[in-house]
Amino acid sequence: MSDGSVDLSRGIAAIKSQLRLLSGGPGVYRMLDRGGEALYVGKARNLKRRVVTYTQPGRLPPRLQRMVAETQSLEVVTTETEVEALLLESNLIKKLKPRYNVLFRDDKSFPYIQLTTHQDWPQAVMYRGARNKPGAFFGPFASAGAVRRTLSALERAFLLRTCSDAVFKSRTRPCLKYQLKRCSAPCVGRISDGDYAALVDEAKSFLTGRSHTVKDRMANAMQSASDALEFEVAARFRDRIRAMAQIQAHQDINVEGTNLVDADIIAAHEEAGQIGVQVFFFRAGRNNGNRAYYPRHERGLETAEVLTAFVGQFYENKSPPREVLLSHPVRQQELLAEALSVRAQRRVRLTVPQRGARRNIVDHALRNAREALGRRLAESSSQRRLLEGVQEVFRLDAMPERIEVYDNSHISGTNPIGAMIVAGPDGFMRNAYRRFNIRTDVTGDDYAMMREVLTRRFSRAQKEDPDRSGGQWPDLVLLDGGKGQLNAALGIMAELGIEDVPMASIAKGPDRDAGRERFFPPDQSPFRLDERDPRLYFLQRLRDEAHRFAIGGHRARRAKAMGENPLDTVPGVGPRRKRALLNHFGSAKAVSRAGLDDLESVEGVSKALAKRVYDHFREDS
Repeated sequence: MSDGSVDLSRGIAAIKSQLRLLSGGPGVYRMLDRGGEALYVGKARNLKRRVVTYTQPGRLPPRLQRMVAETQSLEVVTTETEVEALLLESNLIKKLKPRYNVLFRDDKSFPYIQLTTHQDWPQAVMYRGARNKPGAFFGPFASAGAVRRTLSALERAFLLRTCSDAVFKSRTRPCLKYQLKRCSAPCVGRISDGDYAALVDEAKSFLTGRSHTVKDRMANAMQSASDALEFEVAARFRDRIRAMAQIQAHQDINVEGTNLVDADIIAAHEEAGQIGVQVFFFRAGRNNGNRAYYPRHERGLETAEVLTAFVGQFYENKSPPREVLLSHPVRQQELLAEALSVRAQRRVRLTVPQRGARRNIVDHALRNAREALGRRLAESSSQRRLLEGVQEVFRLDAMPERIEVYDNSHISGTNPIGAMIVAGPDGFMRNAYRRFNIRTDVTGDDYAMMREVLTRRFSRAQKEDPDRSGGQWPDLVLLDGGKGQLNAALGIMAELGIEDVPMASIAKGPDRDAGRERFFPPDQSPFRLDERDPRLYFLQRLRDEAHRFAIGGHRARRAKAMGENPLDTVPGVGPRRKRALLNHFGSAKAVSRAGLDDLESVEGVSKALAKRVYDHFREDS
């Protein structure tokens, strides 16, 4: 026992039983609970010396005492070096998400600008994902908005095409962008191969930091055109120079005197037990935007500990730049820099500037971190008050930490989609949203759709998280609909043996008027809330978000279905035979209605294939 509050004896015994098997070398250890789930992942230069500290509760903070109390077993992976251990630790933390580690959630890859230099007529496009495709990549950028702004300016500065290959090949005359002087119209031969290649080279030079060379060349060309009285040509160069200046002017931060080329600035601010982190991206001497992060951690952890974990996990799936400027010193800074260098396959420097222009730029990032965390805390406080209001409205035992809202979308039963959105104390949890393609033939039966969605959702929850310890079970389920939807949902939950998840439905008011919604809890009479009640606004937002998400899924499914050809589903009909059938009958619909003799008369279609096509469409009818 430690101070009489936590029983550590079983956990200490489990750890001690493994001590004699541990080496004195580097490696990674995992504390596991009774279900085999990771509680904590740590790395050590000397595994035996590090793990033995967990058997001395007086030296552990309360957080780790609780972790030891829950520990049932220990797993260890030895490594050759401490750097390998640090890299493996970051990888396992992101993969396993142990609840006693500092956790950084990064649910999106960063966008890049890709120059498709492998094509005859390269294009500049936004790109996400692994950079293993042909072409040159520039970035990362903090957001898609930052990429779009840069692409827009690049169009004006270098007149490169941004259209898809299909559009490019189908053009017979220049598009509007040519008229707006935002494209050189290579699609219709308004520019030669050599001149377009020169534009591509200029764009690459600009994006790799050689902007002064490009601007000087354009300025000389503008002056030469002006001296030759070719004022239209001079004006085009003037506009291109202005477009480049616009990209460089969108800094929001002064980089003069910093010598920053490729660097990330990472600043952390602590307030009210939470830590907010701001990351600014500088590439080729330009600010590519910034993004805020809020690592999950226990209250009371030092900023240095959280920042150390954040940096290790942040670069687990992305290449670090040559330099990382930090607002606070991190633990084992040299070791962390060495680990990042191994990941980047070149030297990476971690520094904490103390004065001068570099300190000013870090202080700017710190102000952003402080302001962003202040806004988040204010929003979180407001969100918690609203959730407490929901608790009151539906008579819940506690404030809901996870609310799931369900809605369906279809048109006359076609392309039906079920949708689930999730909200909690930090707002909408978009990484937890789910869409369900309805698999059964429900022919527009909303109740049947809801039954299928809930069956799939909660059957999976029962299988993957039976003891409800993974934080994936809702504290409240809301359904878009009336009493019928609620009854259908309650029936399914009863069949699954789930009777302790609170549920309610939201019915639109008469004439679908917002503000006159009726709420149907299973154990209360239907009721309305006052039109000015903030709890009503909040519940409307949840319902509307589910509706938006469901409609988006339905539209995407419908668009995909519209692009499909029924002949694609017929076994044995490849592109050549499909073309022969369409040329003969004029449409897939006419093929589906054709008689067997007519199908056999098509050139290239055998009797066996004609019979297969004929039977296929008769089976589906």
